[in-house]
Amino acid sequence: MASAAEQMAANLSWGALAKATDLRSRIFFTLGLLIVYRLGTYIPVPGIDGQALRQFMADAGAGLGGILNMFTGGAISRMGIFALGIMPYISASIIVQLLASMIPALEQMKKEGEQGRKKINQYTRYATVALAIFQGYGIAMSIQAGDLAHNPGLYFTVACVVTLVGGTMFLMWLGEQITARGIGNGTSLIIFVGIVAEIPAALAQFFSQGRAGVISTPVIVGVLVMVVLVIAAVVFMERALRKIHIQYPRRQVGMKIYDGGSSHLPIKVNPAGVIPAIFASSLLLLPTTVATFSGAQTGPVMSTILAYFGPGQPLYLAFFVAMIVFFAFFYTYNVSFKVDDVAENLKNQNGFIPGIRPGRKTEEYLHYVVTRVLVLGSGYLALVCLLPEVLRSQLAIPFYFGGTSVLIVVSVTMDTINQIQSHLLAHQYEGLIEKSNLRGKKRTAPKAPARR
Repeated sequence: MASAAEQMAANLSWGALAKATDLRSRIFFTLGLLIVYRLGTYIPVPGIDGQALRQFMADAGAGLGGILNMFTGGAISRMGIFALGIMPYISASIIVQLLASMIPALEQMKKEGEQGRKKINQYTRYATVALAIFQGYGIAMSIQAGDLAHNPGLYFTVACVVTLVGGTMFLMWLGEQITARGIGNGTSLIIFVGIVAEIPAALAQFFSQGRAGVISTPVIVGVLVMVVLVIAAVVFMERALRKIHIQYPRRQVGMKIYDGGSSHLPIKVNPAGVIPAIFASSLLLLPTTVATFSGAQTGPVMSTILAYFGPGQPLYLAFFVAMIVFFAFFYTYNVSFKVDDVAENLKNQNGFIPGIRPGRKTEEYLHYVVTRVLVLGSGYLALVCLLPEVLRSQLAIPFYFGGTSVLIVVSVTMDTINQIQSHLLAHQYEGLIEKSNLRGKKRTAPKAPARR
């Protein structure tokens, strides 16, 4: 029997959006800031030779260019002020979260409530600046090595680094504003918009290759069918849950005895979400980015690294899979689903798993279940992320078909729709409460005394 909340959620109509003025203003605010982000991707870094850059990216776009454009919304191909994108902030956030799970002082800070969260956010911003400076300096030096700057030198290096770092910090601020005053997660939406904005260009490139005879018609049809199947599989796996039955005993409050209840502890098949794929990609992108812009002036060490760890190489694919699996387990056990904390919370709430003792035995059982679930989840992540690498190396398919881009697009879309539905549901509850209050006032209104 469905609950009243579930029935109300099932009967939600998108026509209610016209009545939810607060939600509508949040959506418009989010769209406005995302438009600002898209405009910024077309503002170039000062001192860049635009013609040489376009020629260079036309030559490199078939390989690494698609990967970089996915995370920067095309800003890297135009060397815009948002060329670093939001990735330094994401990498810094993940690093701080991982350190917080390993360093007792940071872990204690997380438990201090709002004050501790502000301190951790401040440390994340400092780490973002450090990472952005490091990456910006690498790109600035690589641009000069590739003869893509009008006047190379110290002034160009400083101007390029300051512009790229400022662009990243502005994107970080945009993401925080969207999260606080808009709808959805701001950081995820920025990456989402960057991916979606580049999909038409990737499709045009894909079909132009078909018209030129580079890709046969059966391959085009097969790829389109595969994309639909991959999206369906990602949606299914992202919604898949392993439910553990939780039982609560009877409890006595005063003179009353309340019957025990039951619920479920949901464990996602992929508890870490897209974090392992994003973090593994960010680790692999930096050396390849520097080598790409350096052109023929790469040193022997970088040339050796690219020979074995370049996109599509066996060692690159093996390292990519290993990083995804490692971060899937590490992030789940240390951040998203800490089995010791879950077992302790169940014990404090007098909840228990039928047949399992509270405390240590519950922790061991949860660890056993999560490990088995993660084997499937990490394998699914690795398979989906390897798909574009194989297509790109074997069939010269644009990078956007499958992989991390599909994971991000599907996850962000589902999360944003869930938040919109939650706002609509809250608005519907408010309307029902107002109606019930009005009816209650009408019923309890005193009647005038009858005249005789």
